[in-house]
Amino acid sequence: MSTIAIARKSKRVLLGLIGSPISHSATPAAQEAAARAAGIEAHYHLIEVAGAGRDDLAAMLDGVRRLGFSGINVTYPYKEAVVPLLDGLSEQAAAMGAVNTIVVDDGRLTGHNTDASGFATAYRRLGRQDGDRPVAIIGAGGVGKAIAFALAGCGVRRLAIHDVDRSRAEALAALIGARARVAIAATAEAAADGAAGIVNGTPVGMLPNRDMPVRAEAIRASQWVADAVYHPLWTPLLKAAQKAGATVMTGRELAIHQAVDAFRLFTGREASEAVIGAAFDAAIAAREGGDRAA
Repeated sequence: MSTIAIARKSKRVLLGLIGSPISHSATPAAQEAAARAAGIEAHYHLIEVAGAGRDDLAAMLDGVRRLGFSGINVTYPYKEAVVPLLDGLSEQAAAMGAVNTIVVDDGRLTGHNTDASGFATAYRRLGRQDGDRPVAIIGAGGVGKAIAFALAGCGVRRLAIHDVDRSRAEALAALIGARARVAIAATAEAAADGAAGIVNGTPVGMLPNRDMPVRAEAIRASQWVADAVYHPLWTPLLKAAQKAGATVMTGRELAIHQAVDAFRLFTGREASEAVIGAAFDAAIAAREGGDRAA
């Protein structure tokens, strides 16, 4: 019996998150709450290492392989860097070259991308029918890639992508291939012009940063605006979008739906979306209350 099968029958699982900075993450609370609701005891460990190179990441992944982890999540800035260090990839993760979830099975590490599936769920729940209207994606890194693939999979046929490193936007355009038509924009404002929606796939706006990835005057009431950042939950971008009368999607939606999908991969069981949502909300309330008090 494979270790993943054993883990899925087990009442105890060890999970984790690799990234930096991650002390603000609500994922430990969400995953541990989901496990309790499913009758499992889970420990979710934060593995925060800044500036990790290939050898550092390889060492961390070897530790995950050897120490009995059922799986880990991966976040900024390592979603792309871990890809060549894994033993296998899901079809979608291979197509986009970015991973946010790694499952351990008999010492074999397989990468998945629940950012893509999670964002697709969140987008569908907006009830949009954007079709041929372009959606602007700011940032073509790991989460930007996942969002682009998610939108294309939901029927969005045109994307306008801006990244401060144009080569990253060009690489994403090449990866998305026949799934959507991509225009590479020289500025975030050019990407947003005429777009049905705007998505921030960068860490801009994540505390302590208080900047915006696109100027407020570029946002229209007819647009929907989403942010992958949830520290703070209401980023400067989302506050500006709300003021402009746009439809707003906070980073909560992506965080919750990707966590539901990751839990399924880790344990083979269905997570309660309500339980994950409540745990996420409690973690955010505790953290932001502390931030205000400070």
